[in-house]
Formats: sequence, structure tokens, C-alpha cells
Amino acid sequence: MSDDIETKLSAARTRLILDKPFLGALVLRLPMHATKPERCKTIGTDVRALYYNPDYISKLSLDQTQYVLAHEALHCALSHFVRRQHRVKQRWDIACDLAINPLLIKEGLKPPPGVLLKSGFEDMMAEEIYPYIDDDTEEETHDDHFYDQEDKSQGSSGGQSLDGEDKGGGSGDNEAESDQSGPAPRPLSETEREQLAVQWRQRLAGAAQQALQAGKLGANMARLVEHLLQPQLPWRMLLARYMTAAARDDYSYQRPSRREGNAILPSLKSTQVDVVVILDTSGSVNDTEMQEFVSEIDAIKGQMRARLTLHACDAELCKNGPWCFEPWEEFSMPSNIYGRGGTRFTPVFEWLERTERKPDLVVYFTDAEGEFPSAEPGFQVLWLVKGRGKVPWGQRIQLN
Repeated sequence: MSDDIETKLSAARTRLILDKPFLGALVLRLPMHATKPERCKTIGTDVRALYYNPDYISKLSLDQTQYVLAHEALHCALSHFVRRQHRVKQRWDIACDLAINPLLIKEGLKPPPGVLLKSGFEDMMAEEIYPYIDDDTEEETHDDHFYDQEDKSQGSSGGQSLDGEDKGGGSGDNEAESDQSGPAPRPLSETEREQLAVQWRQRLAGAAQQALQAGKLGANMARLVEHLLQPQLPWRMLLARYMTAAARDDYSYQRPSRREGNAILPSLKSTQVDVVVILDTSGSVNDTEMQEFVSEIDAIKGQMRARLTLHACDAELCKNGPWCFEPWEEFSMPSNIYGRGGTRFTPVFEWLERTERKPDLVVYFTDAEGEFPSAEPGFQVLWLVKGRGKVPWGQRIQLN
């Protein structure tokens, strides 16, 4: 039976390398160790290696075996072991699985029984899914996430080096091992966590490059890799970047007066920026969140010459608006703002068109759950989105 299990794992890995080279290259980085059922109920990883219960693997088809191998490799490549931060472990583990499983299904892989799947979480990161997991959830992942468990060994090496690589196969020797008393999975130290995060980031980039050269990197995986390899910035920093870009000073080569001579030299010319800020006052956005958003806009406004126009909208525009703030005025929440109805975005853009406004930037604070105009306007729109709503055009920044 041991030989049959090793043959199945080897065949599944080979098929991944040939058919899904991105996933195959990641799986190839994980030495595979058979272990006892009391150590591992199904399959799991501690980021250094992959551990499996032979009885579990024996019940899977070859297609399902490919799936579970790719699943464990993505936990490592997506750095789920360093992204939890303050979050509750069980809820985070579930969010990570709900982020990975739709990706693998879109890649054409076939899941085994028991994997977590929920509609509506497609194309979302684990951080976006986490708020939707109930505190008292009784759901469980189909695999074991050994990298994030309490270390009871107090430094026991378990046959692995402290640099995060398995002594028996970290450099590429990935033959499946059937020794039931082999290395045991163990939690990561802080040093290992940091080192492995760098290693898996490099492996992610390398695997994507190989698959791209082979013409076998799917669009969904390509977008995910691009997102993960870009510097991750807080929404406040991204908002500041967009607003200051709209206010960028430019050089003027206008001919000077005769008193200044005949030479035409460039001079720095600052222009006032016209920014329209829209608050979604539907029931899904609370007062505290809106106040935080307004305070952030005011802080950025203090660093640039911006004339801000504030308006509010739920299913229709707030009749008390708009409110205008000159560059020298404090940007604050009006006392007579109201809402808490449904959500429609169309009235805002109809108002801008009706008043023939073409602002440098429109910043819309919303949950993105509502009716959008069918056509994109002729100016830049920045959506600051609370929740998992999608936008059909413009730039989207995730708030939570």
C-alpha cells in the first residue's frame, strides 16, 4: 500500500507540473512525508514540508490528489502563515480555505469531499473574507495548518533546520517518504516565519515566470500573483497617492513680460484641484466609518490646494447638499446630512452631468452594493469600498 500511495503522489505531482506548471512548481518545493493519523487527519503543511495521512490519500482519486497538493502549496505561496496578524486562528483558517478553493476550481482541478466552498467569495483575498466568518462558527478546514499552532516542543528540531528548509529535501529532493516515524510537523518561530515569507515570495515569482514562459499561466492566477507581488499599502496611503497625483504641480512655458527679458524659462505653476467627495449614506455604512473617512480626506486636503465639494447619496441625492469647502476651510461632516435608504450611484453622476461639472477626481465612499451608471464618466473616479462589492469601472481601494 505504501508503494501505491507514493506512486499516486508522484503521478499527481507530475501531472501538475505538466498541465499546471505554476502550481506544479510550487508543489515541487514541498518535501512530502507520510505521518500517523493522530498527527495529521488528512493532509497539511508547516510551510517547510507537506504531511499526509496515507489512509486519506488512498481514498482520493488522482484528480483529487492533485487538488490537495496544490491546496497546500498555495497556503505557502500566498503567505497565509504571516498574514493572520491579530485575527482569530479558526476564522482565519476558514477564510484562507475559502479564498484558495475557488481559485483551484477555476483552474479545472477537482476537489475532494469536505472542502470549504461558499458562493460569493470568488476573487476575494482571505483578509476580505475574514469579516464574514462568524465568531462562533463550527466549520473546519479539510486540511491541517500546522504552521500556526502552539509550539509545545520548545525548540525541538523534528529533523528540520532552523532556516526553514527540510534537511532531507529542502533543496529539491521531493521524493515522498513513507516512514511513519519520520519528521513531525511543528509551528514556526518568528525567525523562520520571516525567512520563509521571503523564500515563498521568491518561489511564487519564479513559478509564475516559468508558467508564463510556457504559456500556461491562467488569467486568475496571473492577477493574484500580480497583486501579491505589488507593495501592499494601507488605504489611507493609496487615497493620498491618488489625491496628490491629481494635484501635481506642472511647469509653465508661457512667454514672460518684456520687463523680465526675452528668455523663456520654465516656472512652477500650481493649480487648484477640484475634488468631489461622495458619501454613501445607505444603511450599510455607519456614522463612525463616515467620520473616519471625512477626517482622512481633511488630513490629505491640508497638504494640497484642493477645493472640495461634498455630497451624500443613498437611493437619491441628499437634498441639503452639496457642501463646498475652499482650500483654507476645514473639511467636516455636515450636521444636516441624512440617508439610510437603499443604494444607487446613478443620481450622483447625473447631478455632475446636469451641472456640467468635470472634477479632477471623484472619491466615492461606499459598500459598492447598488445601481451603477451604464457608462463610465469622462473623469477619474476612486471607489473606497467597505465590504466585498465590485465596481464596473474606476479605481477600487479596499477599506477593511
